[in-house]
Amino acid sequence: MDEEIKALEKHKTWELVDLPDNKEVVGLKWVYKTKYRSIGSIQKYKARLVAKGYMQREGINFEETFAHVARFDTIRTVLALAAHNKWYVYQFDVKFAFWNGVLDEEVYVQQP
Repeated sequence: MDEEIKALEKHKTWELVDLPDNKEVVGLKWVYKTKYRSIGSIQKYKARLVAKGYMQREGINFEETFAHVARFDTIRTVLALAAHNKWYVYQFDVKFAFWNGVLDEEVYVQQP
């Protein structure tokens, strides 16, 4: 959790402000996962701060998500295409990819 909070602060993901009267706040929650090695021992513990999706409404923003997800197969495919076509890969930061997304509206979330 400390690593996640430090990364969010380092990248200036949010700014602490008062909630305007005409806005709703999106809740946040911690999601925990234990990653295991193939032999069954614990490799690492992971914690991610995610937005709760229960405020989405069908027909309005039901299909929207707050973060892009990249599957490992997709990353491998993109890198294989780059190698095959002799393209240069200058940066490939998947862990923090969603921080570079552009939002068309203001979003107010709970403090973690």
